[in-house]
Amino acid sequence: MSLDHDQDQGALTQLRAYLAQQALPSDGRLPPERELCETLGLSRGELRKGLAALEAEGQIWRHVGKGTFLGSRPIEEVDDAAAIASRTSPAAVMRARLLVEPQIAQEAALHASAEDLRKLRLVIAKTRTAESWRQYETLDNQLHRLIAEATRNTVLVALFDLLNTVRRTVVWGRLRADIPRPPADHHSFAEHDAIVDAIAERDLEAAGRAMRRHLRSVERKLIEAHHDD
Repeated sequence: MSLDHDQDQGALTQLRAYLAQQALPSDGRLPPERELCETLGLSRGELRKGLAALEAEGQIWRHVGKGTFLGSRPIEEVDDAAAIASRTSPAAVMRARLLVEPQIAQEAALHASAEDLRKLRLVIAKTRTAESWRQYETLDNQLHRLIAEATRNTVLVALFDLLNTVRRTVVWGRLRADIPRPPADHHSFAEHDAIVDAIAERDLEAAGRAMRRHLRSVERKLIEAHHDD
């Protein structure tokens, strides 16, 4: 095995570890390349080879002039998502989530690998130690996308990405953050556990029910926040 190959694999391993440990911003954007090189101790060439490998796997996507982002490349017609958001309501978005995401959870229960389950458990653990609501929301978004990825269905992942883009564009009041971070008894913790437990047990119906209960809880909180404004 050549030295160059060993260096490339080392850079890729470092990048994977970095992404697993970091709570990225809500848009999933990675720091600039120069900052990543300094953080990871890599040359620009080593970093770019590692990023290229991750992009080929669908772990990240890059847009010249905008940066590098976690996840697979979204649907190219971003203007279409914005147009959809401008013609819809938060209630309609929530209804769409209730129709789509329980089915995604069922498919995840059918196809999730041991590695998928490990990643889901890891993100759940991180949500419980989130130091801010922003960090929690980033992790929550990552969890839901990992469930979509566990379906092994690129159409469902693309559908989730479009729905998620619209969801983040439509504004429905603001959740009142009277405390700086989620409390220990935050409703989503137990709900997320139930979803992932059902997926791990290959119980399709339970996974769908658990996701539906979770989204209903989210819907109630959004309605309460909207009425309080």
